[in-house]
Amino acid sequence: MGMKENGMGYEVIRSAGTGDHLVLTFHGTGASADQLHGLARTLLPEAHVVSPQGDVSEHGAARFFRRKAEGVYDMEDLAQRIEQMATFVQGEITRTGVAHVTGIGYSNGANILAATAIKHPGLFDAMALMHPLIPWVPDPEPGLAAKRILVTAGRQDPICPPDLTQGLADWFTAQMADCIVAWHPGGHEIQQTEIDCLADFLR
Repeated sequence: MGMKENGMGYEVIRSAGTGDHLVLTFHGTGASADQLHGLARTLLPEAHVVSPQGDVSEHGAARFFRRKAEGVYDMEDLAQRIEQMATFVQGEITRTGVAHVTGIGYSNGANILAATAIKHPGLFDAMALMHPLIPWVPDPEPGLAAKRILVTAGRQDPICPPDLTQGLADWFTAQMADCIVAWHPGGHEIQQTEIDCLADFLR
């Protein structure tokens, strides 16, 4: 595990790498910065891995932005958090001096990753969005063309309706991104098949 530090208001775990690749991981609601950090280190041992901790508390559960109810986002707050995250990510790119940037997010982490990349498409080369929920149709974004995107999801996910998941993937494809979707038969949990898909995607 790397060092826990601060950056842009986030508590951050950073593990230095030797390669030209930066991986940022974004945890799900109620988890902590280390939820995906070790996984990223295992799958990409040469990479710099940076994992911020969400700085919004929802009844004590850490998140990256506020929501009004399940699946109902505080869009004003989200807009501010996107800019905060974009500044943070750009700072890490500058700090590490890398050429390749990958984001991995689960649930709320996938949502802040997707929302930030949609607004700032130049930040990430590749994204793995595990159980994302983007409950609006974004405006067209030609800057996402040729980006590599993996979406993983559960067919019975009670939090992320499969039709919205597919709709997001279709939207990325319409932006000419290289988007693939990997389904498992379960719900909102991360299953081993998703980890396997993620490993293949990162290779």
